[in-house]
Amino acid sequence: MFDFEAISRAMSGQTVLCVGDLMLDEFVYGEVSRISPEAPAPVIAVRRSEINIGGAGNVARNIAALGGRCIFVGLIGEDAAGTALTEALAKEAGMETVLVRDAARPTTRKVRFVSEQFSTHMLRSDWELAAPAAPAIEQQLIDAILPRLARADIVLLSDYAKGVLTARVIRNVIDAARQAGKRVIVDPKSANLAIYRGATVLTPNRKEFAEATRSRADSQDSIAQAAPDAMVLADCEAMLVTQGERGMTLVTRDGGSIHVPALPVKVRDVSGAGDTVAAALALALAAGADWDGALRIASAAAAVAVGKTGTAIVRSAELRRKILPHASLAAEEKIVPAGGDIDAYLEEWRRQDLRIGFTNGCFDILHPGHVKVLTAARSACDRLIVGLNSDASVMRLKGEGRPVQNERARAEVLAALEAVDLVAIFEEDTPINLITKVRPSVLVKGGDYTREQVVGHEIVEATGGEVVRVEILQGHSTTSLVARAREGKA
Repeated sequence: MFDFEAISRAMSGQTVLCVGDLMLDEFVYGEVSRISPEAPAPVIAVRRSEINIGGAGNVARNIAALGGRCIFVGLIGEDAAGTALTEALAKEAGMETVLVRDAARPTTRKVRFVSEQFSTHMLRSDWELAAPAAPAIEQQLIDAILPRLARADIVLLSDYAKGVLTARVIRNVIDAARQAGKRVIVDPKSANLAIYRGATVLTPNRKEFAEATRSRADSQDSIAQAAPDAMVLADCEAMLVTQGERGMTLVTRDGGSIHVPALPVKVRDVSGAGDTVAAALALALAAGADWDGALRIASAAAAVAVGKTGTAIVRSAELRRKILPHASLAAEEKIVPAGGDIDAYLEEWRRQDLRIGFTNGCFDILHPGHVKVLTAARSACDRLIVGLNSDASVMRLKGEGRPVQNERARAEVLAALEAVDLVAIFEEDTPINLITKVRPSVLVKGGDYTREQVVGHEIVEATGGEVVRVEILQGHSTTSLVARAREGKA
């Protein structure tokens, strides 16, 4: 049985030694407004730009984001791009970075120009020297890698054919890893799979696998037929072929085959999806997952990655949300205790330019009147935050014997509703402090309140928001429900 929770906990204790081609990824976003008069090409009016750690560096970042620890060894030049990468990597938590410098080569740099309105890559410009590292640099890389092997649970080689993973470096690392009993995952670039011989599993994409095996590789069957000879050549235990929207197929040396379909997702950018697959696979295998479990984790991680723009990382919480049923995540993912941090939610929603709504109450016994207000509130916004009075707050407002249910129980019931995106518990008698922090675009209350009686209306209206009053459903009141229940007991 696939126990994701157990594997996820184990993943956080694993260390991956990642070696490969580091690069600086730059994304320039803008609006395509016209065609250039000098040449038949679109003109992009630049709006913003982003700088990311790319290539094998993105693999390393994904390892750390998924809860593991990464020892990363890479190569840079003596230039501004190399300095930028050094500074960026130094800020990454969960990573130990060792960079070899080569003054004779530029740091690999890729600049992508992206149309924001169409989410389309228009052009990519590369600065690189795609040639094997010189013998002296090779030795520096080997000297940096081998002493750190003992601290790793698994080894990952991310080959972008930019010069780090020469035949000599690959041979030294794989041989040393096998001698130490460490498994090795290779994301290959060379069509000559024999240079990776001795690795545990290779993870080519469909195009790379087709070129290496001179096969069509256009179906599960054709991949399964071509894989055995390739595995003999590479002397590996398994071959994992990633196929984008078609999912991924793994063939093992003993003749087994597993196919995992791609999860349905709105694809925004496929840049770096292969990096995420390799990182997730390495951590899952190191944590003790079998092939089927590791593939399901890697597939879910890829689905999260392609739903983001740029060279994206996938965090363990995002992976959990993609794999586990939504209902099992509701309480954990949607409840913020009193004094808890809601800034991460607000920043993400504002970054997406989403309209944030807010309503509040005690919600002691959830009834149809509450549901009407909550659903109406959600229809007026993109994300709805519900401020929930704490137990102490309810007692002060409603008197002895209230609340009937404690704050955790009330919060869990609210969090289970599809209309509710976040439940924020507050200790005060009113949610004024919470409203001040949230600064919602829409503030919603029942129609039994006048506009002036709605707490926080001044704050919302001062920033261009609106107050919405929802007509209440007659005959439904928590106080009367509690009274009737108590009378019935008597």
